[in-house]
Amino acid sequence: MSPYVVVAAVVVVGLLLFVAAMGARRLLAPSAPTRAKLTTYESGVDPVGQGWAQTQVRYFVYAFLYVIFAVDAVYLFPWALVVRSADLGAASLVEIGVFIGVLLVGLVHAARRGLLRWV
Repeated sequence: MSPYVVVAAVVVVGLLLFVAAMGARRLLAPSAPTRAKLTTYESGVDPVGQGWAQTQVRYFVYAFLYVIFAVDAVYLFPWALVVRSADLGAASLVEIGVFIGVLLVGLVHAARRGLLRWV
C-alpha cells in the first residue's frame, strides 16, 4: 500500500471523527440562549467601559520563554533516548551542542534585557 494512501486514510478518518464529534455535540448539548448568556464574559469581570485595556507585556514574555523551553524539551528528550546508538556518533553531539548553544544565547539575551526579573 502506498504511504500516500495511508496518510490520506488517516486524514479522512480524522475529519470524520471531528465531524461526528461536532454533530454529537450539537445533538446532545442543551441550548437555551438568553440575553444574559449571550453577553461578553471575561474571567468573572463584567464588561464595563471601552474594550481596550493596557496589558503588561512581561506576562507574554514569560509565556513565550516557557514555550521556547518546552519546545526545547521536545527535541532534547528523544535525542537523549537514542544518544547511545552507535549510528549517531560525534556529529549528533555537535548538533545538539549547537542547539543548546543557541538556546543559551537566547536566555542570556533575555536576562541582559531584564526580561527574567519579576518586578
